[in-house]
Amino acid sequence: MHIRNFLIGIDDTDNLESRGTGFRVRQLGKLLAENSIAQVFGITRHQLFVSPLIPYTSHNSSACMAVAIDPSELEKLTQFCSDYLRQESADGSDAGLCIASADQVDSDVQQYGRRAKSEVFTQKDSRGLASRKGFYLEGLTGDEGGVIGALAAVGLRAEGNDGRYIGLRGVRELEVKDYTVGQLKAMTDIDQIKTTDGFEVTGLHHTVSITEWARPVLLNGNAVLLVEKANDDTNDQWRVVPKTVIKTY
Repeated sequence: MHIRNFLIGIDDTDNLESRGTGFRVRQLGKLLAENSIAQVFGITRHQLFVSPLIPYTSHNSSACMAVAIDPSELEKLTQFCSDYLRQESADGSDAGLCIASADQVDSDVQQYGRRAKSEVFTQKDSRGLASRKGFYLEGLTGDEGGVIGALAAVGLRAEGNDGRYIGLRGVRELEVKDYTVGQLKAMTDIDQIKTTDGFEVTGLHHTVSITEWARPVLLNGNAVLLVEKANDDTNDQWRVVPKTVIKTY
């Protein structure tokens, strides 16, 4: 069986009263796995441009899920995601869905994602770029404005240096307590544990104090848990950096 990686970008499935897009994408990922449609490799949140020229629900963020499938199942995957979002997106939402082979998300799309963090794009911009690259991009509800963020999320995830994980194996199951690096590596899909200045904590016996807001970030294509020293007198005790730091990613 030939397996390929695909990226699924989703945006604007919510309204002010509903659960957010991140929740919807996590539920979709769970269903994809339970129905043996795809293997899921984490869900990232990407912050886009906040401007009075852009309609958004609360924060103007979109999400991207990385999956692995047999390419012959692509149509099945696409239909499942589309049906789910049509059914579950909130009233008044403008949901958009983008699906692209990870190895075909080139520098043009990655640059589009990066620019969407500080510029205003139109649906025509997004649809035109997706069409030129041969990506599936569809608006599913409302005025379909979510196609802009859905494509941007795919570009940012592929670039590998933006966003934080809102879904990653084992992370949400962690308790607020100390774990060794070895335990974290075994229990989760966290790739690296690093400080914000790039020092990697590799000692398997080192301890990390997990907080209620332990969210790995996407750096150089890896799921990285950011930490700081818990005790200035020792180099083997660490704690997750504050929420305010994680939210800057």
